[in-house]
Amino acid sequence: MPSSITWRLLLLAGCLVLGSLAEGLQGVAVQETDEHDQKGAIYKIAPNLVDFAFSLYRQVAHQSNTSNIFFSPVSIATAFATLSLGTKGDTHTQILEGLDFNLTERAEADIHKGFHHLLDALNRPDNQLQLTTGNGLFIDENAKLVSKFLEDVKKLYHSEAFSVNFKDSEAAKKQINDYVEKGTQGKITDLVKDLNEDTVFALVNFIFFKGKWEKPFEAKQTTEEDFHVDQDTTVKVPMMNRLGMFDLHRCDTLSSWVLLMDYVGNATAVFLLPDEGKLQHAEDLLTKQVLSKFLEKRYVRSANLQLPKLSISGTYDLATVLGNMGITKVFSNAADLSGISEQERLKLSKAVHKAVLTIDEKGTEASATTILEAIPMSIPPNVQFNRPFLIIIYDKNTKSPLFVGKVMNPIQK
Repeated sequence: MPSSITWRLLLLAGCLVLGSLAEGLQGVAVQETDEHDQKGAIYKIAPNLVDFAFSLYRQVAHQSNTSNIFFSPVSIATAFATLSLGTKGDTHTQILEGLDFNLTERAEADIHKGFHHLLDALNRPDNQLQLTTGNGLFIDENAKLVSKFLEDVKKLYHSEAFSVNFKDSEAAKKQINDYVEKGTQGKITDLVKDLNEDTVFALVNFIFFKGKWEKPFEAKQTTEEDFHVDQDTTVKVPMMNRLGMFDLHRCDTLSSWVLLMDYVGNATAVFLLPDEGKLQHAEDLLTKQVLSKFLEKRYVRSANLQLPKLSISGTYDLATVLGNMGITKVFSNAADLSGISEQERLKLSKAVHKAVLTIDEKGTEASATTILEAIPMSIPPNVQFNRPFLIIIYDKNTKSPLFVGKVMNPIQK
């Protein structure tokens, strides 16, 4: 029986709440002289990441049209791009093409360079967002892995390497879970429930995001309201309320209201509220071109906005989801991971992705800030996010989709 690797992929999209910037974020600060080259490398892969994000979204949406969706395309793509460094042949090609890279148009070196600089940019210590990513490579103490693979993942993807005794599965689980808990600031504990004794290595990838709205809501304005999950189901949710100036407009193409809300820093949340019966219509027509138009042309108007407080999560078996997108061989006995180990036949036995989203008025810390805005005399529209809606959290500096999701039921965990 060939040995197999167990690869656990973790993502935590940390609570989207008010918070002070964390000190000591990991990452390499980019020198000003290199900033132009860095952005150029990132911008080369950013359109592919958006395409991958929407392709993956549609695959997940097709599996269930009643469940919440939330994942990080950046995190998933980064993890599989890291793994591709140790793959060869069709296994290698399938991964990169499954991530929406055209290998006849894009040199592989440019792909890895783009991810390298993307991770640098997201982890910059002067980033106003509290945003950090991490790759942890847990290697069995008896395994002999290819030195070039270890060097490349450390150099290009800032992966930390740890020696693990997978024969002692309880100790190995604790070591991995402690790393995850620390990297996600305690938001996810006990991620790894079980480990096979024949595990050779585990790759854990996480992204932690904690942001505060530029224009927060007031908690005293939050009231309990109805959220219409579907025609037959209504649930009670705490609904945030604010009358003010918002980047808000109607999109006839998607038959949706489009709301853009900025975080302090470089991130923007794009909320899409489809008309009743138009949810799948909006999902099918949402593309990177449409998203680009939303982000390039801003529409500021007064509105009476209602947005639910919520905490949702998404957990995905990527073997199934990515298998439908053409990434199959890496999970099969025909996998070629000889760039990781030349001595043992390896395959990817498991790839799990988890994301958590929390939205509230301002966050976990009190704020004495008061926002005063001049409101036009005309009657503002009431825009109520009281039925299923989509959300995209986008990093403006890197033009990358950090998270993509759909809220079908705000009280469904």
